Amino acid sequence: MPPADPEIARLLDLLPASGRSKTKLMAKPHQSQVLHVPLPRPWPTPHGISFNPDLWQQLPQPQRDLLLLRSVAWIMNVRWLKPELYQGVMAIGLVGSLAEFLQADFVGVAMAVGLTAGATAQLWRRNHSPQRDLEADEGALRLSQRRGYRAPDALRALLGGIEAIAALEQRSLDFGELLRCQNLRSKLAAHPQEVPDRLG
Repeated sequence: MPPADPEIARLLDLLPASGRSKTKLMAKPHQSQVLHVPLPRPWPTPHGISFNPDLWQQLPQPQRDLLLLRSVAWIMNVRWLKPELYQGVMAIGLVGSLAEFLQADFVGVAMAVGLTAGATAQLWRRNHSPQRDLEADEGALRLSQRRGYRAPDALRALLGGIEAIAALEQRSLDFGELLRCQNLRSKLAAHPQEVPDRLG
């Protein structure tokens, strides 16, 4: 059954098939953020992306497209189950917590839970690292070109979208957003003949 919201239907049509199957788009009129993309859960379930429709519609369509493609690229780049140090520590901590709980060793439970929490926090920080953000931007730019966007147009739309979201939310750009904007501007410098006086 197609979504009732025409913007959601349009955005779903924009997504690659792999992203469409992993994503659930929701309009939330009362949320303060223009676009909210929480960290995906480690188990297989559609990852929710919500937007404030009133604020969202104030963005030009190319900015909306690139911001959504970037969000999906970030979701698809989150690695929970790839065998690495922190995943191993987290798994050991979970197993240890269960074993200590069954043995009624509450000191052991506290230590295992602490180990699990520490590893989970490291995973969260790594998936929100500046490198992951830059990789998600690159993924969005690649996806956009499959949807007919020229590289400089996609760069301008993503850069303008990052800045516009901060303006709509009445806040300054955070460190990660500033880093992303600087990176996008450096890429735009490779297209000097196509960079307008004002980036939109």
